[in-house]
Amino acid sequence: MSKKAHLKYLNEAVNQAEIAVNNGDEPFGTVLVLDNKIVFKGHNEVSGGDHTRHPEFEAARWAASNLTLEERKRAVVYTSGEHCPMCSAAHAWVGLGDIHYASSSKQLVSWYNEFEQKLSNVKPLSILEVVKDIKVYGPYKEFSDRIKKLHEISISNNN
Repeated sequence: MSKKAHLKYLNEAVNQAEIAVNNGDEPFGTVLVLDNKIVFKGHNEVSGGDHTRHPEFEAARWAASNLTLEERKRAVVYTSGEHCPMCSAAHAWVGLGDIHYASSSKQLVSWYNEFEQKLSNVKPLSILEVVKDIKVYGPYKEFSDRIKKLHEISISNNN
């Protein structure tokens, strides 16, 4: 697949993150692509108190219920931010394919330090510190400024 196609799907994941912010949530969004078609879209829904309502986790759950194992292996996850440890594990347990993330956990830590904000009590590990044998691509510099701004807006909305 071309870089242009990857950027298109990543842009849709960032659009989902923007929806999350507009709904009063943290800016994370995900799309699941199978055979060049979006089969799942989601955004963070943790503001109701259930902090497992991450879109990457929801994508894994959806895939487990709706795709065969072979389809899951071919499915590609595009996400606005690198998976947390919970979502990384769910991705691996379900057997999804490659991951493309627009911004990294390392960037998130840097931005939160810059904004003088505390991160959650879950360590911001990279995906490959949690799982093995998954191809991971990111971050994509084309989205850094936009995602940083979404985090800044989210923080100001929730303070």
